[in-house]
Amino acid sequence: MKIIDAFGMQCPKPLVLAKKEIDGGCRELAVQVDNETAVKNLTRLGSKTGLAVSTDVIEGGWLVSFSEGDGAAVPVEAPAPAAASACAVGGGCGYAVFVGKDHVGEGDGELGYNLMKMALYTLSESDEVPASLLFMNSGVKLVAGGEQQIIDSVNTLIEKGTEVLVCGTCLDFYGLKEQLAVGEVSNMYDILERMHEAAKVITL
Repeated sequence: MKIIDAFGMQCPKPLVLAKKEIDGGCRELAVQVDNETAVKNLTRLGSKTGLAVSTDVIEGGWLVSFSEGDGAAVPVEAPAPAAASACAVGGGCGYAVFVGKDHVGEGDGELGYNLMKMALYTLSESDEVPASLLFMNSGVKLVAGGEQQIIDSVNTLIEKGTEVLVCGTCLDFYGLKEQLAVGEVSNMYDILERMHEAAKVITL
């Protein structure tokens, strides 16, 4: 079994190293990590690739092991609403919305924040919701704050089939991981993958 020492590495590096080995044909692999975000992301990788995943506590962190699927692991596809599943001729399906800050435009901060609330609400009321809603940098504050209208809008999008990914590194930077109210803690690799898969990406 190949063992990758990813101690001290922040996501998505452990994920990228593991995926490189799996894509290369490795089916017996273990990754040593020292943060829970990496454990969650590696476990999700196992599900997507059909490999069985087990996690053991070791000195200084965790050992995440991959092996040939035994029926416990089922490949998982990102959910996509029917309205957003149409694929473009040149490649890509649906559209993704990237939220890299907690306001729209530049100028008055309060106005920008209110415009962002309005934008998320408008998206949630649309008949063609995005396949992915991606939060990064100060944008993560929107889904880890106390603004109920924003939380409700994002929950409505999830109910309609939108996948909501939230940058874990950004949540850690702002000390907001425990306050995350909606969405799935994710990483740069998965967020960029969703942008690549989309027929178009809208940036708010």
